[in-house]
Amino acid sequence: MLSVRLLVVPACCAVAAAMLAACSPSEPATLEPSASASLLVDPAPSPTDSLLAAPTATAATVGGLAPGFPSALLPVPDDATVLLSSAEPVPDSDLVTISLNLRSDASAKALLAAVGKPLEKAGFTRSDPDEKEPELAVQASFTRHDGKEHVLLGILDSGGARTLTLSGQVEDVA
Repeated sequence: MLSVRLLVVPACCAVAAAMLAACSPSEPATLEPSASASLLVDPAPSPTDSLLAAPTATAATVGGLAPGFPSALLPVPDDATVLLSSAEPVPDSDLVTISLNLRSDASAKALLAAVGKPLEKAGFTRSDPDEKEPELAVQASFTRHDGKEHVLLGILDSGGARTLTLSGQVEDVA
């Protein structure tokens, strides 16, 4: 019985080797892409291509208000530190795209009032989302002129300080 097993194992290995040899080509594989495959590949970047995006007309400012930011409509609370802001005119319109990030020790309710009350006085309508982001202490949106102008606001409450972030499009008052 042992001698039959000793003959079966080498025979099975020989059959497997013969099958593999029959399946493999006798020439090495060609790694050249086909014509259709080469159409899908973008050309390689040249050494002079920049890794940074092309500059845009965006006016962003770190640590202050960007030129053209509508501070009369969106005043910065007295105790707040502006982290980043931007204001960019929307081509072929009377709108400016804005963003503002600031940090404050004021309560989330006080921050919302400081930003929301001037918007409401200017005719914006406040609405709260149906489903609030769980990480945010406050979330609200403000719209005017049937939604032509809109401001989205979120306040993150973290470690005794709040970070307010807002973005939107409002009429360019400049």
